[in-house]
Amino acid sequence: MPELSVVVHGPNVQDHLTGLLDSLAAHPARSPAGPDAGIEVIVAAVGDWARETAERHTPAFHVLPLPDGTGDAAARSAGAARATGRWLHFVHAKDGLPPGAPRTIAEHTAALPDRVDVLLLDHVRSTWRTCGLPSPDGPLLARAGRAGLALDDCAPLLKLTPLLGNRVVRAGFWRSRERPLTTDDEPFAAYAALLLADRVAALPHPAYEDRALRPESLPPVTAGQRYALIDRYQALLDLAGDRPAAYAVLYEVMVRDCLRTFVRAGMPEPVAREFFRRASLAARRRRPDGHPRPAGLEGVRRSLLEEGSYTRYRAFQTANRVRRTVRRTVRTRRRQVVTRLRDHQYRATLGDPVDPHLAVFSAYWNRGVACNPAAIAAKLGELAPRVHPVWVVSAANAALLPPGTDHVVPGTRRYWEVLASAKYLVNNVNFPDAVVKRPGTVHLQTHHGTPLKRMGLDQMPYPAAAKGLDFQALLARVDKWDYSVSANTHSTRMWERAYPSRWVSLDHGYPRNDVYCTAGAEQVRAVRERLGIAPGRRAVLYAPTHRDYEAGWTPRLDLAALADRLGEETVLLVRAHYFYDSAATASPLTGLRRAGRLVDVSSYDPVEDLCLAADVLVTDYSSIMFDYANLDRPIVVHADDWETYRTTRGVYFDLMADAPGPVARTQEQLTEILTTDAWRDESAAKTRAVFRRRFCEYDDGRAAERVVRRVFLGQDEESLPPVLPLADRTPAPRPEEIA
Repeated sequence: MPELSVVVHGPNVQDHLTGLLDSLAAHPARSPAGPDAGIEVIVAAVGDWARETAERHTPAFHVLPLPDGTGDAAARSAGAARATGRWLHFVHAKDGLPPGAPRTIAEHTAALPDRVDVLLLDHVRSTWRTCGLPSPDGPLLARAGRAGLALDDCAPLLKLTPLLGNRVVRAGFWRSRERPLTTDDEPFAAYAALLLADRVAALPHPAYEDRALRPESLPPVTAGQRYALIDRYQALLDLAGDRPAAYAVLYEVMVRDCLRTFVRAGMPEPVAREFFRRASLAARRRRPDGHPRPAGLEGVRRSLLEEGSYTRYRAFQTANRVRRTVRRTVRTRRRQVVTRLRDHQYRATLGDPVDPHLAVFSAYWNRGVACNPAAIAAKLGELAPRVHPVWVVSAANAALLPPGTDHVVPGTRRYWEVLASAKYLVNNVNFPDAVVKRPGTVHLQTHHGTPLKRMGLDQMPYPAAAKGLDFQALLARVDKWDYSVSANTHSTRMWERAYPSRWVSLDHGYPRNDVYCTAGAEQVRAVRERLGIAPGRRAVLYAPTHRDYEAGWTPRLDLAALADRLGEETVLLVRAHYFYDSAATASPLTGLRRAGRLVDVSSYDPVEDLCLAADVLVTDYSSIMFDYANLDRPIVVHADDWETYRTTRGVYFDLMADAPGPVARTQEQLTEILTTDAWRDESAAKTRAVFRRRFCEYDDGRAAERVVRRVFLGQDEESLPPVLPLADRTPAPRPEEIA
């Protein structure tokens, strides 16, 4: 029988389960001394993402797949039923374990007396921006000192943070008390474990990591959930029964928690008033005889709560707040004095009604009509012509807009007016921080690629990628999103962890990729003619991405030598990343445009045309590979600096193992691939098929329609056109098929 069963349970929320299991696998638990000692890991995986994550570690872990939506209590019970250890440690999938924690716990439990039912642990705390902060519990655990304490002798232990993860329970105790301990209210279960235990022991060593998710990424707390906090403590006080010491500590915890929630939770006024009434009633009725009241401001708060005087408490709270914020108010007024005219105009327009027939579009930091926003705007004109689109475009790019495009230039009066009044705001990046999310408006985030590189909060550990980023401001922008468009399950999951908030994922495909399933031979032929590609010539689209560790764009290939080796029947279409302007790309390409064998298409839009024209794509780590895969045409990866890129930028998967085609690490290898059949042979086709199944999941040619019907027409998910299976799609014809 193992000494310890670590029961990991729950869904893979924001991909935190991946890090937890990877850490457990990287630091395998070694058995403590003893013939029957050992450690097992049970993963009660809720939903497909958790199951897939856990199964990557079989047979080291025992995986118990559970349906999506299984609650925490049910998942814990299922894991405990499968466990065979003498002790159980419940670890939520969102949390973590410091390296070596299971071994430390197992060694400690092996030495505990038989009467001990619960081992209390210290823990560390993490959030999206902090990691490994000490808990407030350490001193209390250190003072407990002895093993095998009765709770009546150490009632202050009830002040420990109420987590099941910082309590390891004897398996026999758990099974005998499973009914009162099986609840989705984890704090109740954590307190109840102490109240029901015969003896408890303390381990003043951090052996658990409590990871707090962003409140903005969780469902809003309902009024019923607020009131349930008071009901929880009343039930616990009932459970404490005639144990005066435990009862007194729980009473203190209840009053403190109710006051903190009332002050900090930001409840609507009717909810706050009812919460205060219920908390006041509980505080009066449950107060132990002779229980002392704290001195000072805390004592005043307690008195007002027990009196039940909501009005007097609010007045006291307001006076306190005024004293604390007087200096901040002065600074705010000074800033308001120097507020610019356009801000006044914008604020004034915010008072006007929202225009339900106005939509503002922007793409790539106001570069023009492009990407997913452009495809959505085009479909909007077909399905909902009553909604008028206005594009935000920089002054430098305004002249390049299609004729008749209604647009505004950033900073102008009309720019602020349309941003203030439009019901729909659509962007593939983010609108400025100053844009207010008005009630009744809809912010649609379309993104502009499937992520290989780390995005959002996942950039924090990578200084080259995170340079200059204000992550708090980023999250404030993310909190304005109502919808996030996704092309595949991978993207949906990575957006969830990189941008944690309450937006709804639209798993409908990328609208910009519709053309890859709808374009015909004439469209492919016309694009190639515009680019000057003669019939029968092979077009190689070379599209490298940006390097965060480089100041500018430097070609990673000798393009002249490559063009010579590929011969006169091949034309190179070279597209530098849009972060670099034309001046930056002109110098490296000067002198290479001879005989039409090299075309600089860095400024050509839309990029979808270039993909339609190409016979093969050569890229490194650019998201263009995921879009191009929809065409089911050959892709070659040139990854000469993969280790550097992976280390400095961070990636979500190993491209060397999961590439969409053959991989070249040098120019010579790339040349060999392109001068033989390796770029399009059977092996390349099989690799590409695996890649397409994973990343072309929703791109069937009707993504824009699904997005417009869902967001602008308000249709529910069930009434949208279903996603066509990959095997039933017909990509645009290849150039050799129309030559």
